[in-house]
Amino acid sequence: MSIEQSAPAAKAGWLRIRMAGRPRLIIILCMAWLAFVLIVAIGADHLAPYSYTAQSLLSRLKAPAVLGGDPRFLLGSDGLGRDVLSRLIYATRMSVLIAIVGSLIGATFGTLMGFLAAHFRGIVEDVIMVFVDFQASMPFLIIALAVLAFFGNNFELFLVVVGLYGWEVYARLTRSLVLQAKGQGYAFAIGTLGVHPVRIYARHILPNILSVLIVQVTLNFPELILLETSLSFLGLGIQPPQTSLGLMLGEGRNYLATAWWTGVPAGIVIFLTTLSISLCGDWLRDKLDPTLKVAES
Repeated sequence: MSIEQSAPAAKAGWLRIRMAGRPRLIIILCMAWLAFVLIVAIGADHLAPYSYTAQSLLSRLKAPAVLGGDPRFLLGSDGLGRDVLSRLIYATRMSVLIAIVGSLIGATFGTLMGFLAAHFRGIVEDVIMVFVDFQASMPFLIIALAVLAFFGNNFELFLVVVGLYGWEVYARLTRSLVLQAKGQGYAFAIGTLGVHPVRIYARHILPNILSVLIVQVTLNFPELILLETSLSFLGLGIQPPQTSLGLMLGEGRNYLATAWWTGVPAGIVIFLTTLSISLCGDWLRDKLDPTLKVAES
């Protein structure tokens, strides 16, 4: 192939690589929505027009102002006369907070168990993997319902239960990645120098596997939102007078035929948020996957 023929091919290949690195329009829209949700969650105290607990029985089930209803309630009011928009803003903050804290708990605990299993091997690894297999084989919703029903519902216990969801995925993933990293030359060379294993794991192995764990967090995050929604919908999650997206959805199910605006906005936020995080997680996984190759024509 001549230089004149190879130059356009090289330029075309460079353009494909450059375009492959750019997020698609749908991913940009998803990122914009997630940024908007994060802004709403952080600035809920300043964005909400009313307190989420403020009631007015004379203003029960008012239609949204955008549909010609009471101009005081942009998204209408619920069965107790509370502003749906204000409750939606605070519910978004609560659900996002639970999902973030739960993701940190699950990722930290699961990653730690994975490191312990990969380091000690033997009986320690067998015990950890038995718990991993048990967690993976048992529907977590049943475990959560049993724990919350037996020990009673409080916010701290609810956070721990939500946080333990998916820890077995982090443990199994971390164990396999650490075992693979320990077999590579750099880890073996550092170990022969007498460096403490904790330092090897924290300074050398963990940074190399962190991108994979971050992708797993993005994939697990929407599942935590749906778990909180399910438990709150069943009455075992966030309790009144607090509010969450799942609780709003549960309270609004009795008014779907007469006042749909009490629950549908929460459902829309749940749908758009989980969809956006899932799509961004898939895009980030493809972005950080070292085995991903751009096809050559």
